[in-house]
Amino acid sequence: MKEFSAGEYVYLDWAATAPLCEEAARAMEPYLAPGRANVAAGANANSLHSPGRAAFAALEGARRSIAADLHASRASEIVFTSGATEADNAALLGLARAALEARRRAGRPARSPQVVTTAIEHEAVLAPARALEREGFRVRRLAPDAQGFVDPRALEDALDGDTVLVSVQMANGEVGSVQPVAELARAAHAAGALFHTDATQALGKMDIDLQALGVDAASFSAHKVGGPKGVGVLYLRARTPFDPLLLGGGQEGGRRSGTQNVCGAVGFAAACHAACADAAQEAERLRGLRDFLYARLAGEARVRATVDVGRGSADFLPNIVHVLVDGLESQTLVVRFDELGFGVSGGSACSSSDLDPSHVVRALGVPRERALGALRVSMGRLTTERDAQAFAKAMETVLDWR
Repeated sequence: MKEFSAGEYVYLDWAATAPLCEEAARAMEPYLAPGRANVAAGANANSLHSPGRAAFAALEGARRSIAADLHASRASEIVFTSGATEADNAALLGLARAALEARRRAGRPARSPQVVTTAIEHEAVLAPARALEREGFRVRRLAPDAQGFVDPRALEDALDGDTVLVSVQMANGEVGSVQPVAELARAAHAAGALFHTDATQALGKMDIDLQALGVDAASFSAHKVGGPKGVGVLYLRARTPFDPLLLGGGQEGGRRSGTQNVCGAVGFAAACHAACADAAQEAERLRGLRDFLYARLAGEARVRATVDVGRGSADFLPNIVHVLVDGLESQTLVVRFDELGFGVSGGSACSSSDLDPSHVVRALGVPRERALGALRVSMGRLTTERDAQAFAKAMETVLDWR
């Protein structure tokens, strides 16, 4: 097996995680100094002494920066979490429970409370939805069409007077379909329900204006845009009813207890700002690489695109290519490409050890046999045209493996 060399390796798994960017590394550097030097930057942001106040100021600066980049109406709507998984769990459980209680207090309780989501959400949404079912909520999972899109009319048909929450991702992390979130949010609000979106994969790949979208909550993760792992954000629109998931010291305005990761928050803010500032230009560049790969791979008889992505289409994320390879399973494809020096995936890294086909691909109506050969190529800031060309050439070797 070829020995790993970071200098030669072509990393094409950015949807799983992005390498730490220079902006985040520079921002976090003062917080990583050891010993006495760390006192100046590494204090608890909830302490009243000078180092604590300095940490608090840095934390709030990061909060303001992210709020501005996401077009939130105020910084206090940004809640720092340990990542998007926690943000999704907190949103599903915290919003559904709080909305149900708010209705009860208003004298209009939901007799059979309903939560609506989709069949192609990340497990960080689907798992808490199952937990809500065990609590007595009805959960409706909307099926997408064959291209991975949720029809707003299907949502309208699913809504009823007892619907308390709708959760639909902004963009799918496997096939790249971008949902009409603003339209879906309006439909949810018209039925008296709250609306949450998992925007983890969309951050840095498209413009995100939380006020224009009209969502009540949204989830984000730092490491998807070159920030550190272990830090995320839950956006909670002002005055949105919310039942905290983590209880304790009442940090983050009582919405998420626990000593804040100031270093991580500062790194996230730097990475988020860099990604958002360059999003339009970078999306155009990546879209060109995406279209090139789809066109090249279409020439392989055993390879077909999972979804129909038109050249230049903004209906799909600009950095994701998803194909199905006949006669080979995802695990085999990933191992073969790795031996050739390319990092790709068979789907979400959060379920990479699962030998079953991706629930996303199956929800698109792909037969199980064909879904077993799913392959995702995802690109980012460091991906070059040469990398894309080399991958296309490597596909020939993988298909004719000897």
